[in-house]
Amino acid sequence: MELETQSDQVSEAESTNSGRIGFSGPLMSNKKKSSKKSARFKDQDIDSYVEITLDVRDDSVLVQNIRGADQEAALIANRLEKMHSSFGSQISSGFRHVSQELRRITSSRSFNKLDRTKSGAARAFRGLRFINKNVGNEGWSEVENRFNELAVDGMLPKSRFAQCIGMNESIEFADGLYDALARKRCITPSSITMAELHDFWEQITDTSFDARLQTFFDMVDKDADGRITEEEVQEIIILSAAANKLLKIQEQANEYAALIMEELDPHNLGYIELHNLETLLLEAPHHSTNLSTNSRVLSKLLSQKLKPTKESNPFKICYRRLYYFIGDNWKRIWVMSLWLSICAGLFTWKFIQYKHRAVFHVMGYCVTTAKGGAETLKFNMALILLPVCRNTITWLRSRTKLRAIVPFNDNINFHKVLALGIAVGVGLHAGAHLTCDFPRLLHATDEEYEPMKPYFGDERPNNYWWFVKGTEGWTGVVMVVLMAIAFTLAQPWFRRNRLRLPTTIKKLTGFNAFWYSHHLFVIVYILFIIHGYFLYLSKKWYKKTTWMYIAIPMILYACERLIRAFRSGYKTVQILKVAVYPGNVMALYMSKPQGFRYTSGQYIFVKCSDVSPFQWHPFSITSAPGDDYLSIHIRTVGDWTSQLKALFSKVCQPPTNDQSGLLRADIAPEMNKPSLPRLLIDGPYGAPAQDYKKYDILLLVGLGIGATPLISIVKDVLNNIKQQQKEIIEKGITENSPNNIKKKPFATRRAYFYWVTREQGSFEWFRSVMNDVAENDREGLIELHNYCTSVYEEGDARSALITMLQAIQLTKNGVDVVSGTRVKTHFARPNWRQVFKHVAVNHAHQRIGVFYCGPPSLVSELRNLAQDFSRKTTTKFHFHKENF
Repeated sequence: MELETQSDQVSEAESTNSGRIGFSGPLMSNKKKSSKKSARFKDQDIDSYVEITLDVRDDSVLVQNIRGADQEAALIANRLEKMHSSFGSQISSGFRHVSQELRRITSSRSFNKLDRTKSGAARAFRGLRFINKNVGNEGWSEVENRFNELAVDGMLPKSRFAQCIGMNESIEFADGLYDALARKRCITPSSITMAELHDFWEQITDTSFDARLQTFFDMVDKDADGRITEEEVQEIIILSAAANKLLKIQEQANEYAALIMEELDPHNLGYIELHNLETLLLEAPHHSTNLSTNSRVLSKLLSQKLKPTKESNPFKICYRRLYYFIGDNWKRIWVMSLWLSICAGLFTWKFIQYKHRAVFHVMGYCVTTAKGGAETLKFNMALILLPVCRNTITWLRSRTKLRAIVPFNDNINFHKVLALGIAVGVGLHAGAHLTCDFPRLLHATDEEYEPMKPYFGDERPNNYWWFVKGTEGWTGVVMVVLMAIAFTLAQPWFRRNRLRLPTTIKKLTGFNAFWYSHHLFVIVYILFIIHGYFLYLSKKWYKKTTWMYIAIPMILYACERLIRAFRSGYKTVQILKVAVYPGNVMALYMSKPQGFRYTSGQYIFVKCSDVSPFQWHPFSITSAPGDDYLSIHIRTVGDWTSQLKALFSKVCQPPTNDQSGLLRADIAPEMNKPSLPRLLIDGPYGAPAQDYKKYDILLLVGLGIGATPLISIVKDVLNNIKQQQKEIIEKGITENSPNNIKKKPFATRRAYFYWVTREQGSFEWFRSVMNDVAENDREGLIELHNYCTSVYEEGDARSALITMLQAIQLTKNGVDVVSGTRVKTHFARPNWRQVFKHVAVNHAHQRIGVFYCGPPSLVSELRNLAQDFSRKTTTKFHFHKENF
């Protein structure tokens, strides 16, 4: 650009030479790099210049001539002409403002040379959104209302700008945006009016890509000279990383700033300009699951097929829903129907039996109800032990065909249903006795009491205390109290400490309270047998059936506990490695006991006597069956896990540069082993994820620490890939060789793994696994997708620089800046419908095993999507879940 100025001089000395003074050259507001800029200016093609001749007087600026400019430059010059200012610092500011505007116009000419028909351009145009929602008139009305609430004397302070535009969670980023917008308009006060806020809002919500790009550039360009230095890049990296909660990027901001400058400033000019950023946005590589042309056609057809059809007939709607419900839950339905039928049959049998006895004429339907409830209570007290016989359940689901008709995955849920059945039985039995039977007996006449003498004695009871002090009474009362304690502390609000309770009461809740209160069942069953023996209305031993109900389940459960105690006694493991990771996670690597066999997806119980001599806690196995070690990852969410982490942290040290984690302890065999806590393990036990071998295609979804059983599956698939590659390379086994043992082929041919986590540090948990997959899975059989929800979605201005940096780092070094692995990290949450659609398009006419592990919040959505795609496409999705 060239600007020629003609000004009247103020001083008397200069007034004598009042002729106009001409000046040609670039407008510069400071002296920074003046020589470099001038040289560069002179070397430019003359066609890129814009020449404006200005007549500057005391309080006015007149445009004399404009050459080489387009309409936009003329408008800017005209705006400058309307400005009224004194000669001095303010006119210098005006020159500086028009200079940067003209630089932008000049630079924009080179923008048009970029090919905006590329696929990357369409993605870039959707990017750099400063406001995700409430855009437009409706959005402004809400901002205006907030302005009226937050303004002080008609002015909105900068400190409340973020709250006013709805950017509460990114205050620092909003402050940077405010500074850029204010700097652009030469607004120096730290507060703005309603009109200025509306001007800000118009620019923020501008949907044009060039406007968004310019706004983002202005945020980075702190001194408004039209050029971004490395220091400014480092500042915006720190700002963006803070907004997205990426602490590691903040710590390495100087390295990443140098990386961006190296990419966008290959000539070492010391700065980058606006067109460099656009080039990066338009030409940055985009790693995604792109579909082929045929797949895109199928995807469109699938989208049309998945559109919900409107059915007006309510009977057809109900029929379809019932049909789908039965198809998805038939295993649960027949088990629940059988259980309810048995309970109803037992209740009816006892009810009718006592209706024909003499006591019915005194106690009436109260005694029949009490005895019917007691019979269902005995049945449920026996049955409730079976779902927690873990060895038996694991054997049945793994070795028998009952897994085809029995939902073994719901064993804990069925245990809870039986607990509810017991509560109903206790209510019927105790309630009928206390509120109906005993009052009737106390108020019976001598004639009515006569048939009761064989059961209650010759003298009629005269008060309630007579019933309570007897063996039948006090055993029943104590059982009800113990059951109530165990039932209450087992609720999630108390077991997971979700309620805000006083400190003294809170100590009585948590997992420890749940564990110990649940083991009161030993006392309850002893009292249950005693209570069932000393009955008022049954004196013959063969009519006292309580022991008959619970004998076999109690023997089975006792054998289970003995097996666990015996097996864990010789399964003491040696600690090989300890790693403490961000996110309150600790990984333990242990020696594998001799003869210990397991399947990926299963879990083990761990006991540490230094923490508690009695408690056993379940943890998913994260190692694969083919590994020569056993590993688990433990998240500290309770008192037991916190104490365990504290014990192991004492022997850990900070990691070296090539190691992950916050603390580590790698214990080699030749080292002097430090004093480590002693661990016992028990298992393995079956879990829903172990059924992955039944499917050729896997869709694995893990949330946070819920990825642990799925990582074991990924490693198992990877080990199988390595084994196949090894066999292909060696080819040393002939068909007639005795070593050539035919093995059952590995069923899984493709696996999609989606891991969603909130914290950047979580990716360190399984960084080695991710890199191992990227290195050895040459055929792309395992598709890994990491999602970090703390980062704003791709296209949001707050994550724009992170996206740019990610693209450069992946291209140059092959490492993702968020996860630190060779797997690209996606931002925000996945679009699960698109995920299912992607799998359905690629695997038509096939069965997909969907395995989810994580909080219950996502279960409903994934299950509904699996059902929807199974009904409306040729791909059948089978959903399995495991909650924690």
